Amino acid sequence: MINKNSYIYLSKTFTDQIHAAMTLPQPPSSPRRGFLKKFLAGAATLGAGIFASPAVVEAAEKFASPDVSEADEWFKKVKGKHKIMFDVTEPHGIFPFAWPRIFLASNGKTGSSPEDCGVVVVLRHSGAAYAMNNQLWEKYKFGEFFKINDAEGKAPAVHNPFWEPKPGTYKGPGIGEIQIGINELQASGVMFCVCDMALTALSATFAQKLNQDASVIKKEWLDNLLPGVQPVPSGVWAVGRAQEHGCAYCFAS
Repeated sequence: MINKNSYIYLSKTFTDQIHAAMTLPQPPSSPRRGFLKKFLAGAATLGAGIFASPAVVEAAEKFASPDVSEADEWFKKVKGKHKIMFDVTEPHGIFPFAWPRIFLASNGKTGSSPEDCGVVVVLRHSGAAYAMNNQLWEKYKFGEFFKINDAEGKAPAVHNPFWEPKPGTYKGPGIGEIQIGINELQASGVMFCVCDMALTALSATFAQKLNQDASVIKKEWLDNLLPGVQPVPSGVWAVGRAQEHGCAYCFAS
């Protein structure tokens, strides 16, 4: 019998496998299409959620991933002696953005400058919402859908709470103000990428919900990613690439 914690872990494992299986577009006659449909049907029984809808399967088969060579070139920018990758699969409050800042600050205390540190943040699964601008957050009510509250924690966010936050928005006990906005982290050299397969699945889910064209929604999302956020074929692909480039792994929770 599977307990609740095992159920959640198993569901996430299946979701990750779906990401990996769908990384590259296939021709119409590809046998992998049949495999994906069977796989997703099985995933549905295990609670894989957004990836189990027929509309999601159709979208995943239809839309191509970003240019792999471009994403590979992006990873060559990871530099420094001390390298780490933060894996953001879900909204986890301030942690996906606090940990990169703490990593940089801690290295500073041991004599390592920001130039000595390479930091990559992989936004995948429902963590992909953080890659999108305020216009999309307001239009698609991401705060409600992903259960992400505003910086005060009082209501669903209508804007991306970690894009250009006002000074003093985030504070740590005994620490004071902490600069953990995505733009602030980027200014410190932190690199952000987003899973294309998550964007594909999520845009298809919203299209089904709103009775709209999934391809139109996905294009709108890609056109409105935050500045400097790199689309990658899949989140698990990026997790692998980051480690190939010498980054230690850290689950951002």
